[in-house]
Amino acid sequence: MRAVAHWLDRLSAALHRLALWGAVAAVVVMLGAATWQVIARYALSQPPVWTEELARFSMVWAGLLGASCAFRLRTDPSLFPGMRGVSGPAGAVLAVIRALGVLALILPILWFSVFGANMNPARGYIARLAGRQAETMELPMTVFGIAIPIAFALILIHLAAELASQAAGKPERDAQ
Repeated sequence: MRAVAHWLDRLSAALHRLALWGAVAAVVVMLGAATWQVIARYALSQPPVWTEELARFSMVWAGLLGASCAFRLRTDPSLFPGMRGVSGPAGAVLAVIRALGVLALILPILWFSVFGANMNPARGYIARLAGRQAETMELPMTVFGIAIPIAFALILIHLAAELASQAAGKPERDAQ
């Protein structure tokens, strides 16, 4: 069990680093788009139409990837903020309660990202976005909407790593 917990923790840490870099990149893109919008509006009197949309979608990516990072670091809002130092049976109970709450939120989101009514993948969230295009940029909405299932899949992996570490008797895991 320790080997599985160690492997899951390393996978979670690597994905956390990627998500953190992605969140930082999204914030940089958002700030760049907003800056260009201000410069173009007030200095050039010709604001481009795509900057607001790019800033908005970058904010969504930054927020969702940042949320997965916050979950990994346990800096997300929690009913049990002091659970990090709890070990033994009480720590296991708190970890299971937290896991059940997280699963109750993210499993339906992941499910409906893929499947629509009558388990039809063509009516799932991602498939419906594939047929739509951003209003001002020539990109499919999937480029932006895929952030939701990616972020929640990352949280699911972080949760699995946390539970495996707890089961292996390692209450503290690398935050990296």
